[in-house]
Amino acid sequence: MTLTLATLIPGFLLLAMGALLLVSNSAIVTGLKRLPRSQSAAFLFFGAGALWFLFRVWHLSPADFGDYRKQLTIFFAIVAVASFFYVPDFLAVRGLCVLVLLGATNLLDAGYMNWTYGEVWDGGRIYLYKIAVILAVAVAIYLGAAPYRLRDFFDWLFRVPQRARVLGGAFAAYGLLLCVVALTY
Repeated sequence: MTLTLATLIPGFLLLAMGALLLVSNSAIVTGLKRLPRSQSAAFLFFGAGALWFLFRVWHLSPADFGDYRKQLTIFFAIVAVASFFYVPDFLAVRGLCVLVLLGATNLLDAGYMNWTYGEVWDGGRIYLYKIAVILAVAVAIYLGAAPYRLRDFFDWLFRVPQRARVLGGAFAAYGLLLCVVALTY
């Protein structure tokens, strides 16, 4: 993945989230409030996260328990399927967290060692997208441990409509900044 694409992806995602919060009509508010316990969102997000994780496990190198990849893949597939039956609450939130964590690996790898000693410092443009990704990782770790907090956050956010617009404007502005920065590399 190129650095431009690694910067555009968080930019577009922040723009989309910002636009949803700026519009915030009743359908969007209701959909976001139902997201944490939604069964269809759980199948989509947790299913995609589980498949991506199983793909990563299947392609482990011998140094990373690759000799046991078949057994690990079967074990984690059983755990993923059992999750739908034994811990179905907030599975959509956990799936989103898995997707954020797995996606962050690819995004951060694109900017790894991109600046070498002796080059002229570019003003820190490369750190703008890394800040967004690392904050998303921190939120994903927190929500993965306490997924009910997303429900509580949505209740707090939409209690006063102005809060959602302010947060949406901040997301959209930062996303637009990232899109502009991505085109200047």
